[in-house]
Amino acid sequence: MTRVKICGITRVEDALAAARNGADAIGLVFYERSPRHVSVAQAKQLAGALPPFVTIVGLFVNAEAAFVREVLANVPLDLLQFHGDETPEYCAQFNKPFLKAIRVKAGVNLLQCASDFRGARGLLLDAHVEGIPGGTGTAFDWELIPGDLPLPVILSGGLDAENAAAAIEQVRPYALDVSSGVEASKGIKDAAKIAAFINEVKHIDLQLSR
Repeated sequence: MTRVKICGITRVEDALAAARNGADAIGLVFYERSPRHVSVAQAKQLAGALPPFVTIVGLFVNAEAAFVREVLANVPLDLLQFHGDETPEYCAQFNKPFLKAIRVKAGVNLLQCASDFRGARGLLLDAHVEGIPGGTGTAFDWELIPGDLPLPVILSGGLDAENAAAAIEQVRPYALDVSSGVEASKGIKDAAKIAAFINEVKHIDLQLSR
């Protein structure tokens, strides 16, 4: 079954809507230049509101290691997600499971990325948009993803209820990561869109399992 992560949560009601509709994980963005940025205090409140068995992911972009440790000391993150130019050594130093985001474009060797970041729990594949580390709402050419990647693929970039089924059929990812595709505005989620997205994922999973 394809897992679903709802990223860029900023409000308790959105976190609860994600959990209620069956999201496997939520993403909290600790990157000040993002419109979906949350403070440590906000993140602590959001994490505290969630029911059990929802994975809490913290997203960082070229953050100082001390800041990541400060967040970890205050927010019960289950998984770290690195969206910048972090090295494998940097990502591994926190003794937490992590994902490495790769901005995909022609010429990016994803097999090499998987080898370099073999300690990651998965590769999060997002669109390459110059100067923007993620959350662009832009899809990329899924044909660029090799079928023999040795790490789980978390597919991101321009996903919504309209293309979720096609993404799963073509890529067969471990998970889909959606942010702008379930929003009313940047950082404000739409509960109906969350429900529609997750229902579409469940529907195509059921079809493919028959």
